[in-house]
Amino acid sequence: MLILGIDTSCDDTAAAVVENGTRVLSNIVSNQTEIHKKYGGIVPELASRRHIEMIWPVIDEALKAAGIKLYDLSGVAVCHGPGLIGSLLVGCSFAKALCYSKGIPLLAVNHLEGHIFSAFLEESKPSCPFLALIVSGGHTCLYRVDGFGAYRELGRTRDDAAGEAYDKVSKLLGLGYPGGPVIENIAQGGNPKAIDFPRAYLPESFDFSFSGLKTAVLNFVKRNELSVTSKDASPVTHHALLNDIAASFQASVIDVLVRKTEWAIKKERIKRVVLIGGVAANRELRKRMEDMGVEKEAKIFIPPISFCTDNAAMIASAGYYHLDAGDIAGLDLNPKAYMPL
Repeated sequence: MLILGIDTSCDDTAAAVVENGTRVLSNIVSNQTEIHKKYGGIVPELASRRHIEMIWPVIDEALKAAGIKLYDLSGVAVCHGPGLIGSLLVGCSFAKALCYSKGIPLLAVNHLEGHIFSAFLEESKPSCPFLALIVSGGHTCLYRVDGFGAYRELGRTRDDAAGEAYDKVSKLLGLGYPGGPVIENIAQGGNPKAIDFPRAYLPESFDFSFSGLKTAVLNFVKRNELSVTSKDASPVTHHALLNDIAASFQASVIDVLVRKTEWAIKKERIKRVVLIGGVAANRELRKRMEDMGVEKEAKIFIPPISFCTDNAAMIASAGYYHLDAGDIAGLDLNPKAYMPL
């Protein structure tokens, strides 16, 4: 079965064609980073307007790259939440119009479910049950997955998502947007033990919290304002301090993510872990998670970076399983900004 996936949940317009839920025939993404960079974050209205401009060209390119026509499709899978409501409306409206005009089954996919199924786009696939750590700009949550449609939330962030914390810390350090790649790059030149930033382990649960860490970085910058922002500071001192702040911040985030996953492995007695979401593109996180897997004799599954960040291949993959289960959405489908899995 050939499934066209569409994702417009945030600022990327994405379309992909996937065969039988696993074989990616095309995966096209139109990125809006340059549009939002000058604002230091995503502007929802600008994002939705850009989706309107790009959705048909991106879908057309995905079909051409896959070498298929619309009549070859078995279904159209669209992300209907969670996400930015204006952006989601564009994708859902287009998908419904396409399905109505061509008589193609419409498949509604939760964005978080899509991230989970990105692990099935590689040759090495996890067998159920497995643990899924989803770490992105909008989400940080830990699930137990017992099969398609059988997801149990073990924990979620109580405030900022990990990716959101990266963006906010990058902004207060004057490093630009998006914060994840910038902080990761300069952290390589810093000492992760230079600054003892807090780690909110919340040992009573599998929940996460990163707002306190963000505040700790802000307070540190304020206390060291002359060293960080003063024009009188030497370039060497200035850059060295920024590098140490970035490295210490990143170490705090990763320590919490890895430790929580360790606890989940022990409690659930499951030694298969999927690391997914945009922050899963972070090289240090990938390394630390793999090292933890070796230590705990657990198998760690991490998709390629192109399937970690928002993409439509993961939506198409999940859509295949919806179609196989006969779970067809109606043309009255409406997107939702908040939608638990």
